[in-house]
Amino acid sequence: MKQITFYFDVISPYAYLAFEHMPQALQGISHQVIYQPVLFAGLLKHHGQLGPAEIPSKREWTYRHVQWLSHQLDIEMEMPASHPFNPLALLRLAVACGEKGLPNRFVVETLFSHVWRSGKEADESLRLAAITEYLKPALDPNSHEVKALLKGFTELAIKAGLFGVPTFKVDEKLFFGLDALPMLASYLKEDAWFAGTSWDEILVIPLGATRRK
Repeated sequence: MKQITFYFDVISPYAYLAFEHMPQALQGISHQVIYQPVLFAGLLKHHGQLGPAEIPSKREWTYRHVQWLSHQLDIEMEMPASHPFNPLALLRLAVACGEKGLPNRFVVETLFSHVWRSGKEADESLRLAAITEYLKPALDPNSHEVKALLKGFTELAIKAGLFGVPTFKVDEKLFFGLDALPMLASYLKEDAWFAGTSWDEILVIPLGATRRK
């Protein structure tokens, strides 16, 4: 049985859709999923990137695209009242609910539903208090321990090569994005392509040009 680490941030609609679609995409494949929250903004800062919602035209496209994908995949989705929002409180709640900071599927599903199925403000204080009371975390989400765990998860994700969410890691291989689920399924089914040279040969392709910063 292969172990999949699913890196996510509840701010990402693609992470939500990937979470919901993963059981169908990997149906019939023996696997175990570990859910690891990370701060997407931390990944962006490390790599010097803007988030999709920070580029006006990309923001518009992203919201249209994810709503079309939810329709295509038959996944219930309603945009939060405003986006982007500050996901830190929800990510810390995820960590506080999990053994060694790793939440189970129920907790992750509850958090994603809170954001992507309500149409309300995801970080509104009364709603945050209500979901915290509902999940009854073992640790204080605002404790130093929880904050340090989330920061550590994000730093480890960066060291592993993550640049965005959702990302799936299996056998030290990274599969990025909702649209990588078919590729992940093929790897888990031991598709012969992965035994060839294609995965690693891109590492020797030199840069032909770079932009001036």
